[in-house]
Amino acid sequence: MASLQYSLFILLLAGIAIHTEGRRIVGGQPAPIEKYPSIVQVNALSILNTWVESCGANILTTRYILSAAHCFSGFLYAPSRRRVRAGSAVLHEGGMIVYIEKEFVHPNWGRLGHDGDIAVVRLRTPLIYSPVIQPATIISQGFKIPDNTPVVNAGWGAIYSDGPTSDILLDTTVYTVNNQRCSEIYLNGPRPTQDIVTENMICVNVPGGGNGTCQGDSGGPLYYENIIVGIVSWAENCATETFPGVNAAVSSYTDWIVATAV
Repeated sequence: MASLQYSLFILLLAGIAIHTEGRRIVGGQPAPIEKYPSIVQVNALSILNTWVESCGANILTTRYILSAAHCFSGFLYAPSRRRVRAGSAVLHEGGMIVYIEKEFVHPNWGRLGHDGDIAVVRLRTPLIYSPVIQPATIISQGFKIPDNTPVVNAGWGAIYSDGPTSDILLDTTVYTVNNQRCSEIYLNGPRPTQDIVTENMICVNVPGGGNGTCQGDSGGPLYYENIIVGIVSWAENCATETFPGVNAAVSSYTDWIVATAV
């Protein structure tokens, strides 16, 4: 764990801080926005013409955010039907609202299961930094986080599978799972041809289950000591002991993220 701490630095490239190395939080606890000032709510315009919680995202710069590709693609997606709310821990209240200009999904998205589930999104107008609106620090290209490392998910998603979303920001500690073991679990699961775990993913859970991400947390962060190492992507059900939650590994895409968010 020491190597993670010793290698921390901030690279001021394209205004993005880098560390050198479809899901409310289940079993979480309330978290003030000051604790995670880089997280934002992603709202979608519903067919009833109301804004609903869709996903989470993470501030890269005043004009760019980082999220999951599946939050900004698909048959019903259009930039005009997405907006973000920054600087508030309360769902649909307070903070600063900014609309979407254009999305850049990773070119590998859609080729193999959930691989490449990451997107850089440009905002129409810039965010205004404050104590509750700050850029994230992301992990460097190629870093592999060790197994059984404590990490943190945060978001406003469902409190149980297909349940209601949280009215406030929640966080919970989970632990990284061996990638090969995670792959074997899903290969023996109910959808082995769809739920494919690749080297570009980070699996997490807790012994006994009961803590993790759920619907509406997609696109949100997986933190190691406030460094974003993963983006919430997918899972079989929510926070189960059997099936780990799966995140896109940011370190597989850091160079692309930096090159895109300029």
